[in-house]
Amino acid sequence: MIAGFEVPTAGSIVLDGTDITYRPPNRRNVGMVFQSYALFPNMTVADNVGFGLRVRKRPADQIRKRVLELLDLVHLGDKVSRYPYQLSGGQQQRVALARALAFEPQVLLLDEPLSALDAKIRVVLRHEIRAIQRQLGITTVYVTHDQEEALSLSDRVVVMSEGRIEQVGTPFEVYNFPTTSFVASFVGTLNVLAAAVVDPLGGRLSVGGQEIRISRPIEARAGDQISLALRPEMVSLGSGPDGANVLHGSVADVSFLGSIVRIRIRVAEGTVVTLDVFNEPTLVLPQQEQSITISFPAEGPLVLASAVAAPMDVDALEASL
Repeated sequence: MIAGFEVPTAGSIVLDGTDITYRPPNRRNVGMVFQSYALFPNMTVADNVGFGLRVRKRPADQIRKRVLELLDLVHLGDKVSRYPYQLSGGQQQRVALARALAFEPQVLLLDEPLSALDAKIRVVLRHEIRAIQRQLGITTVYVTHDQEEALSLSDRVVVMSEGRIEQVGTPFEVYNFPTTSFVASFVGTLNVLAAAVVDPLGGRLSVGGQEIRISRPIEARAGDQISLALRPEMVSLGSGPDGANVLHGSVADVSFLGSIVRIRIRVAEGTVVTLDVFNEPTLVLPQQEQSITISFPAEGPLVLASAVAAPMDVDALEASL
C-alpha cells in the first residue's frame, strides 16, 4: 500500500504531509527492495542501478556519478560491468538496494530482503543495511519474519498478526514488555507458565503446586488461572540469591547450541521451563532426568493478557509513531 501496489480499504497514506493514497506507484518517491532481487537480467549492474534515474530523464553524467557513488556505498565498485547472473545472492541484493536508493527516495521499503540468503551473508548484509540507513537518514519500512533482524535493525517495531497490530514499541519494549500472549510468544524464546493466583495483592502464585511471587500486584482474584511469561535468560541453575523464586524439577532435555546450552526443566506435569547458560570449557552439564533446582527474580515473570488485544486503530498507530 505504501508503494502503491495495493489500495487500502480504509484510512489514508500520508507522506511528509502529502496524501499519496491514490497516487500511482511511479509518482511516489518511494524505493522498493524485493525479496527476490527483481534485477533486470539483460542489464549490467550499472544499468540496473541507474534505471530509475534514466526513467526520470536525469543527465547521463549525473547518472554515472550517482551509480558509482552507490556502488561504492554497497561495496560493489568493481562490479560495474557484471550482469546479475555473474553475482552471488548477496551481491545481487546489494545491487537491488543501490537501485532503490539511486533516486533519493523519501521512504525505502524492504520486503524480506535477506530471507533468500544464507545465515552468514544475512548477518553481514543486515549490518550494512543498518549502516547505510543511518548514513543516509532515509525513513525505512522493513518487513521480516526474522525476530533477530527486527530487533537489531529497527528503532520501532510493529508486531502484526492476521492483519492486526498487536503492539508498537521499541525493540527493548516489545521484547521485555509484551502486551499480548502473541507478542510474548512470537518475539524471542519464551516460557509460558500456567499459574494459579494465591494472593493477588501480594503477587503470590502457584506453578505446578510450587509457590512463587512476582514484584507487582495481580489484577485477578484468588484461585484464577493466569499465564506468566518468563524469558530463558532470567532463569538460573541453583537456588539463587535470597528472595529469588525457586522451583524444583527434573531435567527434560539438554541442547548444545554453540555459544549457549539450552536446558529444559520439567517442574510439573505439562509445565517445562527453558533456561540458557553460556557455554565455556569447564561447564558441567546436568544429566537427563536429574533432579534440579532453578531460580529467577520476582521481577522476571510478566503476567500476560488473557486474550489477544483488540486491533489498534490508525489514529493510535499514528500517535505511537
